[in-house]
Amino acid sequence: MAEPAIRKIIHLDMDAFFASVEQRDDASLRGRPVAVGGSRERGVVAAASYEARKFGVRSAMPSTTARRLCAELVFVKPRFEVYKEVSRQIRAIFLEYTPLVEPLSLDEAYLDVTINLKGMPLASEIAREIRAKILAQTGLTASAGISYNKFLAKLASDHRKPNGQFVIPPEKGAAFVESLAVGRFHGVGPATEAKMKRLGIQTGADLKAQTLEFLKQNFGKSGPYYYAIARGQDERQVVPNRPRKSVGSETTFFQDLARPEEIEAGIVSVLEDVWSHCEKNRIGGRTVTVKIKYADFQIVTRSRTLAGPLAGKAMLERVSIELVRGIFPLEKKVRLLGVSLHNLYRQDEVAAPPQLTLELL
Repeated sequence: MAEPAIRKIIHLDMDAFFASVEQRDDASLRGRPVAVGGSRERGVVAAASYEARKFGVRSAMPSTTARRLCAELVFVKPRFEVYKEVSRQIRAIFLEYTPLVEPLSLDEAYLDVTINLKGMPLASEIAREIRAKILAQTGLTASAGISYNKFLAKLASDHRKPNGQFVIPPEKGAAFVESLAVGRFHGVGPATEAKMKRLGIQTGADLKAQTLEFLKQNFGKSGPYYYAIARGQDERQVVPNRPRKSVGSETTFFQDLARPEEIEAGIVSVLEDVWSHCEKNRIGGRTVTVKIKYADFQIVTRSRTLAGPLAGKAMLERVSIELVRGIFPLEKKVRLLGVSLHNLYRQDEVAAPPQLTLELL
């Protein structure tokens, strides 16, 4: 059977997921402004409840800023294992309706329900049923966007949050995009938004007015994508079980690091999490990257690609320390360090010890 010309895509997004889980499990937090994350001076907000968002508190905001915005803010330490378990419950519900589930994170996913396991003709009814099941089984609310492509479905899910859903049908897609500010578009970050505004592109209509050549010239490989979404077009498929491209960890230190030995010790502490994840999931990586964020928030990275598989934790430590030594002598203090692995592979699919290349990116 040929696939219908018009796809039915749902974007499901849990409402203030981490914070909602905490409020669900602790009745004293309900109705109060809650931030999941570290409350100390160098902490960062991982998630904020809707009560906190009314004060301007947002994820990725420094905790000190959040505290200034909302004096009554309650900080709660994250419980990622609990969030992962709830996410598994939610994903199991998705899979009752379609095998075409593309998770974007613990709290959101795309579903292609064009042909679904329940034989339901309306994607909006599927979304409504899924949201009801999530609420019944987890006690949490979700919002949904329904449209004929991924870009519009994600836009739609923001339109009725929290605990709502919105449909953008094919005949209204282009007009819906034209009315929005470009900063609302998925794939247009703050830097790109600022560049577009400098070029006089404020809305979807402004973006649609640009030629493909102009967008390629100014935005490179992203030009054709911006040209298409300005017209409500997005041919990306919902891809289930998308392979992970990297694994990493990073830490913001309570006090800025000023001595080389402190930085090397910091790198060793960070890579413990990376290697633990690798051992647990039996994966490795051929490219090692260290990330350094200075006290003035400047970020630099150093990478090295191995000629073969990573031999073990000792090699990861040696390569990571060699890379971070590339910033010595220190010109300024360091507030954050990170280590990540790219070019991933399964450990049971490789053999032979590796040799290092001399490539330093």
